[in-house]
Amino acid sequence: MAKFVLAGKADCPLYAEAERLADTLQRTLPSFRVHKIPVLPSEWERWLESTCNKNGWKHEESPLIWRELVEQGGKGMFLGGYNDFVDHCQVYYGVTSKIPEDEVETIVAENLETQLSLFAEEQHRLSLIHPCNVWITGALCLTSQILIPNLLSDEVFPDVQTVALHLLHLSGDEEEMQMLKLDTEDSALSLLHRVTVHTDLEQAFHEAHVIILLDDFDADSESESDEARKQRVKDLSERYREYGRLIDGRADKEVKVMVSGVSFVNTRCSLLVESAPSISSHQFVAIASQLVNEVRAVLAKKLCVMPSDVADVIVWGNISGSFVVDLRWAKVFNYPGAVRVPSFYSQPVLRVLYDRKWIETEFKPLVRQHREALLSTTGRGAAISATNGILQVLKGWHGAFGPDEVFSIGIACTDLFSLPHGIISAPVTCTEGKWSLVENVNVEGKMLDELELCAEELQQTDKTLSHDE
Repeated sequence: MAKFVLAGKADCPLYAEAERLADTLQRTLPSFRVHKIPVLPSEWERWLESTCNKNGWKHEESPLIWRELVEQGGKGMFLGGYNDFVDHCQVYYGVTSKIPEDEVETIVAENLETQLSLFAEEQHRLSLIHPCNVWITGALCLTSQILIPNLLSDEVFPDVQTVALHLLHLSGDEEEMQMLKLDTEDSALSLLHRVTVHTDLEQAFHEAHVIILLDDFDADSESESDEARKQRVKDLSERYREYGRLIDGRADKEVKVMVSGVSFVNTRCSLLVESAPSISSHQFVAIASQLVNEVRAVLAKKLCVMPSDVADVIVWGNISGSFVVDLRWAKVFNYPGAVRVPSFYSQPVLRVLYDRKWIETEFKPLVRQHREALLSTTGRGAAISATNGILQVLKGWHGAFGPDEVFSIGIACTDLFSLPHGIISAPVTCTEGKWSLVENVNVEGKMLDELELCAEELQQTDKTLSHDE
């Protein structure tokens, strides 16, 4: 069976003549089939370039005609343009046709009217779709590439019908960004409406509903001078100020903004809050999950269990610097004590961890060493851990957990133990999409002294970046 594909501009007379000739052959030859692809004039060049690149063809005019190898499989056999099609039909089928000019004009008018009508219907259909606009910055980083296929699920976005994913990587390679776009589209994610990629701020954060910021301060290079490092810090701080200004002016006023990474996490979030005064500060959070997971890993090793067996660890303070670990609610499952208990049974960590000296002197240094070892080995943060933390916070933000589920995240704190205002990691719960500090939490004595030092460190870091102009 011969199946020919005719594609051309909807207002092209030669496409109309080829179409009429193909219709004649289809009526008279039982083994001849034709498939027509009329394209709007405004879309023709883009469509032609894409089709030719995909198939390795060279063609520059309308129509474009090829033969589908239906019985043999494989890609189509390129035929050419109008004249090539007429010659082929005359040689193989002994048929040629000359259509009156007025009939050609009628076909052209019908083609164009039909395509414009279909285009209008499609635009109307699209206008009825209101996707959730999700922006990811630093889109070429490993965390982003792990996050994307796990992000668009009903559990993360339970009340969303479709998501428009916008991927931004400033000064990113255009080819890499296009490959990321194609990979994302090919994943056929159920909620995905469309993907756009950006390497500048021209369209950044327009009508954004969720923003996940993954731009981080790269790990120190041994050969880097102090001056070069200061310049990178300055560039990062200015970038986040600009992000804040754009979020303030362009994003949806109920936008959810998340800052993830390893370096300056609290401060990057603070810069956003300062630069976006029209948006509630409680809509900005700093992800502390990587630090929490590092704490859990060190505790698990000490207790001879898996990190997943350690739960309800709270981290206060500076996610990227000085922090306070609060084990008052921490619990451990599957602890290999003298008496074996069921796997669903938990015990307080402070009850089974008798070595208080280890907690006070060795614990936090081991956590820092754990992070430094990871960075020195991989040259990047824990991407899988960061992804899981982002997903957990988003699920909590959208009501996947109960009001008693406690998270450690950096939020804007006011009147917290008389500490300076700013983004501080603290235990929070989420109710109806709003984060709030856990009620009736007492911090006093040595823990309060340590937390005050954390707040002072954060305040100093904020001042350094604020004045590093």
